[in-house]
Amino acid sequence: MKILGIGVDIVENKRIQKSIKNPLFKKRIYSFKELKQSNAVDNKVAFFSKRFAAKEAFSKALGTGFRMNLNFKDIEVINDKMGKPYYVKNRKITKIIQKNFKIKKFNCFLSISDEKKYSTAFAIIQKS
Repeated sequence: MKILGIGVDIVENKRIQKSIKNPLFKKRIYSFKELKQSNAVDNKVAFFSKRFAAKEAFSKALGTGFRMNLNFKDIEVINDKMGKPYYVKNRKITKIIQKNFKIKKFNCFLSISDEKKYSTAFAIIQKS
């Protein structure tokens, strides 16, 4: 198994706190599933900040940033039943990774964390 890309990002929570007050920002950045999952969370700022950082980290792991028709909403971060966050593999992401790295099978790994002032994310794209 070969690591194809890694990415890391850090976000100031205060910045996201201001942004999520605007419903258009949330609609532009977060998927329907992410918005739905946020309803069950008390600390909305941490929830949205960590996902924002995760999306940025993933775009860096791709090596492209937000180009090639890639949008924030295309990168979806959901938690499993145990609370572990993961990237959702959708058609668009799969096509981009297969094209960029010339591979068929891959895995994505995500670690996110936060403190009072900051949220951070680390992403890995690995050939299966």
